Amino acid sequence: MPPRDSLTSGDGGSRREDQKAGTLILIGGAVDPTGPAFDVFLRACGARDGAKIVGLTTASTDPVQAAMAWKDVFAQGGATNVEFPIIDRRTRAQDPRIAQMVLEASGIFLGGGDQVHLVATLGGSRVGRAIKEAFVRGATVCGTSAGAAALSETMLAGGEIDEEGTEVPLYLGPGFGLLGFSALIDTHFSKRGRLQRLFRRVAENPELMGLGIDENTAFVVRGNSAEVVGNGSVYFVDGRGVRFDNAEEAKKGAPLTLSYLRVGIVGAGYPFDLRARELEVLLGADQREETPSVKGSGVNSRSAVTNSRPSDTAASNLPD
Repeated sequence: MPPRDSLTSGDGGSRREDQKAGTLILIGGAVDPTGPAFDVFLRACGARDGAKIVGLTTASTDPVQAAMAWKDVFAQGGATNVEFPIIDRRTRAQDPRIAQMVLEASGIFLGGGDQVHLVATLGGSRVGRAIKEAFVRGATVCGTSAGAAALSETMLAGGEIDEEGTEVPLYLGPGFGLLGFSALIDTHFSKRGRLQRLFRRVAENPELMGLGIDENTAFVVRGNSAEVVGNGSVYFVDGRGVRFDNAEEAKKGAPLTLSYLRVGIVGAGYPFDLRARELEVLLGADQREETPSVKGSGVNSRSAVTNSRPSDTAASNLPD
């Protein structure tokens, strides 16, 4: 039986971004099978205890070869119950058997490759809807490289020069929508020098929050809180406060100029609030209570403890 389509809009739009659901794990590519970034996914979904993992290599140019390689990676990591159904075309994404397999999985893994092809093949299909349904029910969904980039509502691809020196056309369009908060994911971030690419996209779309994830580094999202796992960093770019940009001129080849762009780097041990677009340690500092003081009443009675400063008269009556 195919999974029921319980998401009202089919694109996750009816669900609050921080509503209780599963865990998202976004990895910036170049996964180390024994490293902490991959380990956090295996632990989150109980992979070493026999929990069912379904992997999808649809983004790859050779899904079968990619599935064989990832099978070995999961074995090195200690996973004991992993299956990679081969979905290399749209018709196979409509297979109710595969959709049910995804729906019942504890963990869902999306490999790297071409995120545009991945979303075009799975988006709106039975398997695509099953991924969203499983996540809402509490499954852990992990994507690496293209698999991570595809998990946001708005997806980024291209818009840069490839290794052969050819300009890859920019794609900015719908992703799977599991990650909200107007986030835009970029991967292999430091290794491929993609800061300028993310700056440009945010300059053109200042409501978006760019998130650049380093290789072999995981960004673990639970509700509106996220943490970094691994030796790399996650970079955030917030354009809501930009006071000047020449984004339109930059589209025609002019050097990009920006003022008051907000940029930060998040490392392991510092949780990040996706809704506030800020480190949680700073939000906590803003919300600390003032030190209470004792205010005299001018009569012989117990003073009230308040957050206001004592008057000069009251202070003169306080004991030493």
